[in-house]
Amino acid sequence: MSGAGLRLQIGARTIATIPRRIVRVGLSLDAALANARPALPALGTGDDGYLVTSVPDALALDWRGVVFERQRYTRYYVDLAAGEAAWRGALSGQTRSTLKRKAKKLAAASGGRLDVRRFRTAANLADFHPIARALAEKTYQERLMGAGLPGDAAAVATMIERAARDAVRAWLLYVGEAPAAYLWCGADGDTLRYDYVGHDPAFAALSPGSVLMEAALVDLFDDRFARFDFTEGEGQHKRLMSTGGIDCRDLLLLRPTLANRGAVALVRGFDAALAVAKRAAALPALQQVAKRVRRA
Repeated sequence: MSGAGLRLQIGARTIATIPRRIVRVGLSLDAALANARPALPALGTGDDGYLVTSVPDALALDWRGVVFERQRYTRYYVDLAAGEAAWRGALSGQTRSTLKRKAKKLAAASGGRLDVRRFRTAANLADFHPIARALAEKTYQERLMGAGLPGDAAAVATMIERAARDAVRAWLLYVGEAPAAYLWCGADGDTLRYDYVGHDPAFAALSPGSVLMEAALVDLFDDRFARFDFTEGEGQHKRLMSTGGIDCRDLLLLRPTLANRGAVALVRGFDAALAVAKRAAALPALQQVAKRVRRA
């Protein structure tokens, strides 16, 4: 799949995009754990290069062109085959206490019990999708990144077809009669991926995402999957709830053209300036200035 360009980002927000045709090649968790070399498809005439994601730190890629590291992170996962007791035992005492407290608080707001609804068949997914899609439209994933549950007809048909092959697991969490959070996961062999997630901001104080994640994992310990893949990128909840992880990086591999070198130099300069700004903002004197500005 060819992307639209190189993004200049502050957190999840895209400030500008440098037009480039980039072919995205993502390694699966199994491939990353096996230190497998990615298979790069032939570039089209108008393609500028590849974005290869989840490249293990231990794997060197040979590329005669521009190589640029976009980001570095740990790809976290849960070993489902080890069982629920082993998973809970690997959590810190504070994390176990926090999960218990959050579940109890949400249950109290929902009539004394957790209302988690599970979906896996094609018929189930047809019921799940419109409710989850309405939730997705309210989330920051949708507003800032366009990464909410897809709503177009082709995507819905694909989801239902995958469910018919036993390759989907999905959940909805309700508070009272209102849907509060959703989770949609697609299977990659015997690994289940953390693909689409979100919650209604109106229920944020009840931590519905964390409560639903715990309930989903409990279900999965009795399912057919060997691992739950938190996929690419960092996140506190991923780190706290995982049992393992592999250090990875995302690499841009571009044709050695002057335009591509210039684009990478611009992105590198933007990222460096942003890092300097973040360090400066952390200085106590500037923090005090920021507080005075906010009070003004």
